Amino acid sequence: MLEPSHNNELPTIPGKRYFTIGEVAELCAVKAHVLRYWEQEFPQLSPVKRRGNRRYYQRADVITIRQIRSLLYDQGYTIGGAKQKLSSHEVKDDTSQYKQLIRQMITELEEVLDVLNTPVK
Repeated sequence: MLEPSHNNELPTIPGKRYFTIGEVAELCAVKAHVLRYWEQEFPQLSPVKRRGNRRYYQRADVITIRQIRSLLYDQGYTIGGAKQKLSSHEVKDDTSQYKQLIRQMITELEEVLDVLNTPVK
């Protein structure tokens, strides 16, 4: 969905598992408040939230944000048009939502395991 000419303008996505909202804002060349707004408008965006409601985005989220950015800023779609365009591709993305939910559960279980494995003083 992103055109190759626009990919060159954005920095390469590092090989990390999770990204903070500030890192994603830099990687996608948008402000943090825009990302928060897009989370409300696009159901495809659902970053993992941990303690204190801190958002952690995964690589797939960053790619989706870049697609949204391209639709809105480069191709001139409205929010509604971008939603329709993304939802037309959503049928094949249903499994990715389940995968993300499973990843989130694994992360939460790993946090519980870390707490349980911490020695008591």
